[in-house]
Amino acid sequence: MTDSSRGRRRLVADRRYPAKAKPKPAKAKRVAKKHRQPKARGSVLVRFMTGLVGWIARLVWRLTWRVSLVSILILGLAVGYVYLTLPPAQTLLDGRARGSVTLMDREGEVFAWRGDQFGGVVTAQTVSPHLRNAVVATEDKRFYRHVGISPRGIASAVRINLSEGRGPFSGHGGSTITQQAAKLMCLGVEFDPTTWASEADYVADCRRTTLWRKAKEAIYALALEAKYTKNEVLSIYLNRAYMGGGAYGAEAAAQRYFGKPAATLTAPEAAMIAGLLTAPTRLAPTTNLQRAQDRAATVLRLMNEQGYLSDADTLAGQQAPATLSKAAESRAGGYFADWVMDSGPEFFTRNTIEDVIIRTTLDQRIQTAAEDAMTEVFANKVREGSKAEAAIVVMSADGAVRAMLGGRKINVSGVFNRATQANRQTGSSFKPFVYATALELGRSPLDIVVDEPFCMNIPGSGEWCPRNYSGEFEGPVSLTEALMKSLNIPAVKVSESVGRDLVHKVAGDFGIASDLADTPALALGASESTLLEMTGAYAGILNGGSSVTPYGLVDLRLLGEDEPLMGTGGGIGERVIRADAARQLVWMMERVISQGTGGRARLPDRQVAGKTGTTQAARDAWFIGFTADYVAGVWMGYDDNTPLAGVTGGGLPAEIWRETMLRVHEGLPARPLPLQEPVQPQRAKATGEPANQRRNDGVLQQILRDILGGN
Repeated sequence: MTDSSRGRRRLVADRRYPAKAKPKPAKAKRVAKKHRQPKARGSVLVRFMTGLVGWIARLVWRLTWRVSLVSILILGLAVGYVYLTLPPAQTLLDGRARGSVTLMDREGEVFAWRGDQFGGVVTAQTVSPHLRNAVVATEDKRFYRHVGISPRGIASAVRINLSEGRGPFSGHGGSTITQQAAKLMCLGVEFDPTTWASEADYVADCRRTTLWRKAKEAIYALALEAKYTKNEVLSIYLNRAYMGGGAYGAEAAAQRYFGKPAATLTAPEAAMIAGLLTAPTRLAPTTNLQRAQDRAATVLRLMNEQGYLSDADTLAGQQAPATLSKAAESRAGGYFADWVMDSGPEFFTRNTIEDVIIRTTLDQRIQTAAEDAMTEVFANKVREGSKAEAAIVVMSADGAVRAMLGGRKINVSGVFNRATQANRQTGSSFKPFVYATALELGRSPLDIVVDEPFCMNIPGSGEWCPRNYSGEFEGPVSLTEALMKSLNIPAVKVSESVGRDLVHKVAGDFGIASDLADTPALALGASESTLLEMTGAYAGILNGGSSVTPYGLVDLRLLGEDEPLMGTGGGIGERVIRADAARQLVWMMERVISQGTGGRARLPDRQVAGKTGTTQAARDAWFIGFTADYVAGVWMGYDDNTPLAGVTGGGLPAEIWRETMLRVHEGLPARPLPLQEPVQPQRAKATGEPANQRRNDGVLQQILRDILGGN
């Protein structure tokens, strides 16, 4: 019997809710754990590393924002401190350590500048828009958009410097205009002579480009931007920037190079000035005009690319670049300006802290005449490669110097001036003062002196026998003929007969201030003098016998003031010889030109008087002479005293003199010299005896000594 109930389903309802799961066997749980063990270890490591990285990130973040916050606070405090120390913008516009000197010629035209030239305060609104745009386009095209520093510009500059093999801050600086203004202000540090040995050291310290210095510069720039408007910052830069040629600021540069205010600059002129800012000394148009014009063409292109200038104006400016004014072409006034600066008071010239205006005696037309004459003679009549030098001085009869050349080089400054600094033996150009003394004592130009072998015993030196240049003797000659032929023996005889001490006195009173020899060779020009002194002494002969102090300074005043602080220190002084004696001497000196050794100085349309001079071994050659209008002196020689080859005073110096005076007198009416032809001599006897043997002259000599203040 089978159990049929096995195959039937239970006749009961299903449970509405599932039964609780039966616990799995412990063995199965252990097996499961065993299979999941590797996965559990990996998860822990990942979680650990992730946690570590997160912890480090959170730590870095906490440190970063804290350090950043502290840095921002420190930067803010630093900027705030600098902000509080900044003065009003107006007081920062003139940052020069020295003042300026402007030199004007006799017509009131500016011909030279010295010192730290500052033409006056300008602002970004008052300068020419072309200049403002040119500076921004060239120096900082993002000027109106940044806050004082440009990280992009600095990074670019560092990259360029490193690629060119320099240090990161050497060469291109990447500085904004604001940073450059901060540097020009030396970060607020004023010049202190107890800290810096010189202004040059101060400037060099201000221009350092170390990392720490750049950081301070950035702080100062941020303070400037916070304190001032963009236009005020740009104004500070435009007034303080050095623009070459001694010019500080836009106004000085505009006047220096173009003779006009900065407000009226054209686009080419503004581009030339803006182009100087990268290298003002090298790019200055007075140094190299072509280089300055090339740089200006680049600036015009930058202005065009940044929308400041149209294509047509850019092309026009590049095809017709700016040129220098007449005064700028003459650079710094050359030898004449050097002399005026040296002759004026130091605290108003070389070391002035004020802006000074000096009116001078210079005549630019005459200066050009002297320069052209020098160039003409040396180009055509001096052998190529010669190192011989020459100097020229032209003055009026009252000692007002109208032109000066201290060497062959034209338009130079700060070099040796042979017209004022070279003391050279005067040779026969001294002889007129010997005969001036004789004429003052009552001698006549027609008096006779014997040109014959002559010796003197000089105590301590033995016998001395002067010789004529020709080596021959003329016999009895008049004083005029002796001067006309430049005979040495008659000159010594006359000097000794009238009294060497009186000759010494007359020459000194005429302005030859150098030490004069107390030997018989005094009459032959054995003593030394400068060309300026000798020319001034000849001016005394022309003006009727009164002493002359050569001068170039007429008056000196401060900029903006009408009353001069000082006037001229030269001019006509005391009378040295009688007027009739001076006129007779002029008559004698005219014969030197018309009939004697100075024939090559003759002018075609007017009278000339003068004297040649050649020293022993021809180391110096002179010609000094005058017309009724001007006195001119020429010296020629070598700086190292090498003898001149085949040159005498009546040769090349006389030709330089003639070429100068031909140009000087162009357009001037001819006037006669103030000469007086002598009457027949009152005595026919010779005048060559020593002074102590001429009793008849003793009274006259004593009178002359009393007049001249001698003993």
